[in-house]
Amino acid sequence: MLAEDPAVAEQGITVVRRERGLVLYGEVESPHRREEILRRVTERFPDVPVTSDIGVIRAQAPSQAEELP
Repeated sequence: MLAEDPAVAEQGITVVRRERGLVLYGEVESPHRREEILRRVTERFPDVPVTSDIGVIRAQAPSQAEELP
């Protein structure tokens, strides 16, 4: 569902079914993207508790040039 949705297109999230609900694992590029994924999963499974273990990777351009010997 997350990989095929053009608004999300996220392949790096693993969803695991536990006794008490779903747990989402992985890393995304922004807190907004994480919230959007959680929103879509809770909409799709409204009666199932969802726990997030999704981290945010801070992908930024380098602040200085790397000098090689």
